[in-house]
Amino acid sequence: MKKQIYKPYHQKQPMLIPLDLNEMVPEDHLVRRIDEIIDRIDTSALENQYKGGGTSAYHPVMLLKAILFAYGQQIYSSRRIAKAMRENIHFLWLTGMNQPDFRTVNRFRGVILREVIEEIFYQLVEEMLDLGLVDLEKLFVDGTKMEANANKYSFVWRKSTENYKKNLQEKVKGLFDEVEEMQALEDAYYGDKDLNEMEGGKHVTSEDLQRLADRVTEKLNNLPDNKALKKVKKN
Repeated sequence: MKKQIYKPYHQKQPMLIPLDLNEMVPEDHLVRRIDEIIDRIDTSALENQYKGGGTSAYHPVMLLKAILFAYGQQIYSSRRIAKAMRENIHFLWLTGMNQPDFRTVNRFRGVILREVIEEIFYQLVEEMLDLGLVDLEKLFVDGTKMEANANKYSFVWRKSTENYKKNLQEKVKGLFDEVEEMQALEDAYYGDKDLNEMEGGKHVTSEDLQRLADRVTEKLNNLPDNKALKKVKKN
C-alpha cells in the first residue's frame, strides 16, 4: 500500500512576510460592500457624540462597520462580536485588526448608537436588498435563539412596495427586540466576564495535556476498524 502524501502543514513556522489581509478577502464578499457603503455615509453625527480629551477611543466608523457586518452574519451578542473581531479574517480586515472588547462593543451599540442603530440597519438592509446582497431568511434567523422563533419572522413578501417596506421595518424591529433580550440573558449569565475561553480557568500543565492525548489515542486504537490507525502509529 502506497504511503499517503499530505500537503505541507507548518502551523508554527515563523512568517517572514506579514499576511496581506486585503488579498484574503474576496472582491465580491459582503464585507467589502458594507465597508464601501458606510464609507459613503456622513458619520459626523456619531463622531460629535464623543466629548474629546482623555484616552484615545476606537473609531466610531470602524465599530459601526463591525456591528453591521456582524448582524449581517447573524452574530448579535457583544461577546460574540468581540470574538469575531479577534478570530475572523473578514472582521480583522474590516477593523484594521483593531480588537475592542465586548464592553466597548456594548457601550457603542447601547449608548452612542442607541437612538439610530435600528434605523441605520434598516436603511442598510433595504439598500442591500435592492442590490441583491442579502438573503432575508438567513439575515433574520440565526442558529441559536432565533431558530426557535423562525416562524415568528417568516412570511411571504408581497410585491407591493408599501407593504414590503412596512414588513421589513417590522422584521428589523423584531430582530432588535430579540437582540436586546439575548444580550440581557448573556450579561446575566456572564456578569462582567468575557466568554469562558478568554477567562482562563484551571492551570493546565504539559503533563495534563499528554495524559489527555494518551487517553484519546487509546480510544482511537480500540475502535472496531483500527488497522489504518495502527499502521500510522507504527510509521
